Amino acid sequence: MAIDTVSIEAEKPKLTFWQIWNMSFGFLGIQFGFALQNANVSRIFETLGAEKDELPILWLAAPVTGLLVQPIVGYYSDRTWHSKWGRRRPFFGIGAILAAIALCMMPNSPVLWVAAGTLWLMDGSINVSMEPFRAYVGDMLPVSQRTAGFAMQSFFIGVGAVVASMLPYIFTNWFGIANVAEEGAIPESVKWSFYVGAFAFVSAVMWTVFRSKEYPPEDLEKFKMEQRSKGMFDGLKESFIGIFEMPKTMMQLAAVQFFSWFALFAMWIYTTSAVTTNIYGTSDATSDLYNEGADWVGVCFAIYNGVAALVAFSLPLLAKITNRKVTHAIALVCGGIGLLSIQFIQNPGHLIFSMVGVGIAWASILSMPYAMLSNALPANRMGYFMGVFNFFIVIPQIIAAGILGFLLKTFFSNESIFAIMIGGVSMFLAALLSLMVNDKDD
Repeated sequence: MAIDTVSIEAEKPKLTFWQIWNMSFGFLGIQFGFALQNANVSRIFETLGAEKDELPILWLAAPVTGLLVQPIVGYYSDRTWHSKWGRRRPFFGIGAILAAIALCMMPNSPVLWVAAGTLWLMDGSINVSMEPFRAYVGDMLPVSQRTAGFAMQSFFIGVGAVVASMLPYIFTNWFGIANVAEEGAIPESVKWSFYVGAFAFVSAVMWTVFRSKEYPPEDLEKFKMEQRSKGMFDGLKESFIGIFEMPKTMMQLAAVQFFSWFALFAMWIYTTSAVTTNIYGTSDATSDLYNEGADWVGVCFAIYNGVAALVAFSLPLLAKITNRKVTHAIALVCGGIGLLSIQFIQNPGHLIFSMVGVGIAWASILSMPYAMLSNALPANRMGYFMGVFNFFIVIPQIIAAGILGFLLKTFFSNESIFAIMIGGVSMFLAALLSLMVNDKDD
């Protein structure tokens, strides 16, 4: 396996800046979907009547669909080849179309259970598009360009999330679209944000589909025989036993990912509730003050993603001075400080400083683990193992969904700010574990 990987790598030419740009551009659209989800779904749930301790369970759709979809899509994208559309690009396009439909449906949900069901469709579709993008970098770039390739993805993730997170604020303050609706109804500013997000998602992904190419399998006839020899059951079985086949580096990175994504999930679920309650002093989802606070959370999410976009290209430079695991640990410490600082803030404007720390961590989470991982994997199973690796993004989210509501209700009087603080501590644990990773390029 290692010999095959080396021979394949030797044949990969270096790509130009614009070729890497085109192959990564689809992430701009994908992040429109994720950013709108992260900044607004709790707001939609609370508007439709959800209680604070119910939010994690309602969010369970996001990690569970990732757990089911990502490894299976990775497995089958490894075994797909079309002479015109390639290996990964069919999944990019199909996922984008389905995600756009779900994005248009979400803000029109009439009741809570419809919104919860739509989240399952939306997150599953986004994952169909997103998962092969990680393997695409490993497919197309030689080892020497992979850190730059993942940094380019982080850049587009940051840019897409900045714009998408600010859309409700922009529609309200720049275009005068209503930011408050009657009880049980979603404001028009949120609806238009999701419509724009659906258009951006499809447009950006299709740019990558039509403006980039893929290398065919090294032995096309052998590849076709392997395709015919595998059925659906084999794919499902292999996808879920991959956790027992992980290389050592992947196992170490899995622990880092666990605590990183536990922290992020706590932040995405509870920031709106924590900010509106602790800083704006209201939990009434129909009030002007609540919706003003919810819009400001969107701006804060835009800020941390903007910081991530700016920081993304400096991470490879810091990694050259130190190494990748130290770079990742430093970034995660910044994120932990950012989350913990929210507890002490009373002025909404000061949240910007907290978001700078979160943004530094986010830039690294989106690139450094994948850069370290891609060098430890066999080239012909890149998509498969990238899918398995995402278990350690979704498993901590499932655990967070299962315990955060209980912890807040039982020990913290349902005060959302304590979920954010738990997330900060989790970031520090991830930083410590990062220093223990055996990175092959150290």
